[in-house]
Amino acid sequence: MPHDLLVRDAALPDGRAGLDIAVRDGRIVAIERDIGGEAARVIHAAGRLVAPPFVDAHFHMDATLSLGLPRLNQSGTLLEGIALWGELKPHLTFEAIVERALRYCDLAVSQGLLAIRSHVDVCDDRLLAVDALLEVKRRVSPYLDLQLVAFPQDGYYRSPNAAANLVRALDRGVEVVGGIPHFERTMEQGAASVRALCELAAARGLRVDLHCDETDDPLSRHVETLAFETQRLGLQGRVTGSHLTSMHSMDNYYVSKLIPLIAESGMSVIANPLINIVIQGRHDTYPKRRGMTRAPELAEAGIPCAFGHDCVMDPWYALGSGDMLDVAHMAIHVAQMTGRDAMRSAFDAVTAIPARIMGLEGYGLEVGANADFVVLQARDPIEAIRLKAARLFVVRRGRVIAETPQRITTLDLQGRPRSLDPASYAPALRDERAPL
Repeated sequence: MPHDLLVRDAALPDGRAGLDIAVRDGRIVAIERDIGGEAARVIHAAGRLVAPPFVDAHFHMDATLSLGLPRLNQSGTLLEGIALWGELKPHLTFEAIVERALRYCDLAVSQGLLAIRSHVDVCDDRLLAVDALLEVKRRVSPYLDLQLVAFPQDGYYRSPNAAANLVRALDRGVEVVGGIPHFERTMEQGAASVRALCELAAARGLRVDLHCDETDDPLSRHVETLAFETQRLGLQGRVTGSHLTSMHSMDNYYVSKLIPLIAESGMSVIANPLINIVIQGRHDTYPKRRGMTRAPELAEAGIPCAFGHDCVMDPWYALGSGDMLDVAHMAIHVAQMTGRDAMRSAFDAVTAIPARIMGLEGYGLEVGANADFVVLQARDPIEAIRLKAARLFVVRRGRVIAETPQRITTLDLQGRPRSLDPASYAPALRDERAPL
């Protein structure tokens, strides 16, 4: 039986190389050397990296591409961004939200980003953004997995109708319970919101993803409550704490207690390096805090730690391109993850780990999995991050849905090569995982 797609001479993220990948009926049917038979389409990877698609487990699609509406964030702070979003909300239309979100999904697909968890604000009584993103989810489902979080941006208790609106959003089909405990009026109300939101998720059998302690205040410790409620309610594997930036400023002795509590609870963590390093530390002079949570230490404790993009051209962040390699690149620098294993783990933090946090089924490069993958102009994950490698082919269910030409520069230098492939200029390092 002929294959629908055959990728020849692929390198995989785990270090295996020289493998072919055969696809039939939207699934991977073989990964081995020298696969025989015909195929409707053949991709010659030529030793380049074939990876599962990128996954962004923390994003705000209702606000994306709204930069400058109604004005720009002059202070660059989280609170001005929230205020700006509050000014924009009354002027939002269903059509505008849908169009901006669809444009962003186009960009995401071009970058090999095929799964996104987006928080959607439920504090507007019209639930306009909820309805718009549910429509976007329906439209993009053939080529992108969009998971939605009911997010009370203005506070579960602080915003008058947020609690009722959150339930309405879940009833309409939003899949994950969100929250923002550090934005409540008091620490006590913040802790109470964590408890109430986790109980709601437990009653409905849903996942939880809270914006938690996104502040420079080392005394913002709602993650401790989130870990406790996760364990109390038996929500292990279904709860995520996003941001956790206060942990950057916490006393080391307290963190030595906190990290084991998080690990014991079965929680996951999502850091957002591009945004955390821009938003946090705004009240510092020098030295300035980086603001990102303690990702390497969390991962070392066995806690699944993913990296999210968070924002692209919106009230909080004026940059961004939907490139999860850009996210991993920043994480490596800000968290000083420059060891070889640490850099490989940064690649996992924008692929396999967020896929697990989102509960994506059929994800990965193995026989029987969905035939979703990206061919990159790089030989391995570290090189892919270093070069922010071109996505030569993006494949969804065995069909090529995006192609990008190789980055090749033509040179006119006397006595030097006529062309340059950036991936060919790195020194050949021995893979320290391989035996001598």
